[in-house]
Amino acid sequence: MELGDVLLPYQKAWLGDKSPVKVVEKSRRIGLTWAQALDDVLKASTSGRDGMDVLYISFNQDMTREYIDTCAEWAKKLQIVAGKVNEDIFRDGDEREIKAFRIDFASGHKILALSNRPSNLRGKQGRVIIDEAAFVEDLPELLKAALALLMWGGQVIVISTHNGADNAFNQLVQDVRAGNLPYSLHRITLDDALFAGLYRRICRVTRRDWTPEAEEAWRADLIKTYGDGADEELFCIPRQSSGAYLTTSMIEACMETVPVLTWTPPADDFVDWPLPVAETYTKGWIAEQLEPLLSGLPKDRAHFCGVDFGRSGDLSVFWPATEEKDLRLVPPFVLELRNCPHRTQQQILFAVLDGLPRFSGVSLDARGNGSALAEAARQEYGPAQVREVMISEGWYRETMPLLKAGIEDKTLILPKDAGILSDFRSLRVVKGVARVPEQRTKDKTGAGGHPCSRHGDAAIACAMMLDARKELGSAEPWEYVGVPLKGMDLKGW
Repeated sequence: MELGDVLLPYQKAWLGDKSPVKVVEKSRRIGLTWAQALDDVLKASTSGRDGMDVLYISFNQDMTREYIDTCAEWAKKLQIVAGKVNEDIFRDGDEREIKAFRIDFASGHKILALSNRPSNLRGKQGRVIIDEAAFVEDLPELLKAALALLMWGGQVIVISTHNGADNAFNQLVQDVRAGNLPYSLHRITLDDALFAGLYRRICRVTRRDWTPEAEEAWRADLIKTYGDGADEELFCIPRQSSGAYLTTSMIEACMETVPVLTWTPPADDFVDWPLPVAETYTKGWIAEQLEPLLSGLPKDRAHFCGVDFGRSGDLSVFWPATEEKDLRLVPPFVLELRNCPHRTQQQILFAVLDGLPRFSGVSLDARGNGSALAEAARQEYGPAQVREVMISEGWYRETMPLLKAGIEDKTLILPKDAGILSDFRSLRVVKGVARVPEQRTKDKTGAGGHPCSRHGDAAIACAMMLDARKELGSAEPWEYVGVPLKGMDLKGW
């Protein structure tokens, strides 16, 4: 039997991840535990250093029995020498009787399926699988006990669907996503599984004909069956997860006296000024407002920047930051551009980036008209230092936990400013993902005293800065990447 023909791509990717600790948030009934059982049989049946005991834990006896039976079936299919499934009774450290299922292999290793008491792991060694982790009694304590097995080369695997936004499993997922925990994280929704061929496989096994229409009908029926729980059970969206993402007290605790600069057009017809005149005016503003703040930045620290683009309705916000020795990210200033022409935005952005010592990366909102500014930055500084970001639900899912973690541990410094407070407070959790809502707020500090729309612009710019630090921060600014075109004679190329 060729295992590559049996497993679907997401199952292969999951089993191919050999991280010491790996976590997956998943849809129900996509065959991940089934695939995990295969890998566990191979691990337990291997002799020597490459093999080890496997300890499986779930929240009820039916699941543990189903898992151990699946392992027995895999052993039979693979013609691996293994004993029959045994039911053992032993006592844990609290002298309580524990019922377990067990398969012994000729390698000397075993697969042991246990209840979810942390004390069950005492004195044991090997790979630990915590299945449906969102439903066990005390996941933090269970993880604490499981992680101790890593000291001698074990592995900890956490698999689950969601069980509410406030559940310990969801908190674990958010901590991994935020970079607070050095674990591997996978996410597999029903649609991910269908795209990878899940329904085709179901049709093959059940000897039915596959058609796109049949797959769509099967998906619709499944969603209807789960009803209000479909988002959580099938699409990895924890329920009861709506409302403000950050509280006012959390945000204000990170606020310090940081300048918030505002560029506004000197005249209503500024967009029509001749280019040399407009550039001269803007150059004077840069010299007066920006250069004194940029000149005092530490030369030995990395600097990052994030940009949220706006033209006439929303603001453009530039959020530079110094990475201090204690890893705090401190903005020397935050710059808001109101009704600023594209050419002027580019001139100001390049002045900011050129003035940042050890400039290490910038991420820019590249949606819509923002694509022009993002592309210009990439052409000026190169793709190793510029990320053009198309904001999506996936980007929010991966980036907003970084922002929240920075605010919670106070490594992210914010200006003490009412508009910025409003932007960060505007973040809402929608279907399990923090994002900027559709509605806008009015800022009475607009140009000429006129109200100006805010749409979470500063929060997005700050998140873009964190994106740049995460995605581009590994390349030192003096490392040579790409072809330097500035100042080169291109004749003959």
